Amino acid sequence: MNINQQRIAVFDDDLRRAFQVQSLKIEDESHLHAGHAGAASGGGHFKLEIVAPEFKGLNLVARHRAIYAALNQHIPKEIHALTISALAPDEVLD
Repeated sequence: MNINQQRIAVFDDDLRRAFQVQSLKIEDESHLHAGHAGAASGGGHFKLEIVAPEFKGLNLVARHRAIYAALNQHIPKEIHALTISALAPDEVLD
């Protein structure tokens, strides 16, 4: 297991503690940013897709703030960049 896979496992745990997760997918996109100045710091680039009831009624900024609060201890050391899709269960298209 590489360092970013280990990080993803920890991020997953933190998000599941913070939210009633119905669906969660975290992808390492660091390879897409090789050579990027931020990549030199050792922090990874990740894509996060999460579905949880806590996002119902929240606007995009509030959803992102909630995610950042749950992962705050990892920013900016382990997480350099994070792409977020945060939905409430009733917003998921089948």
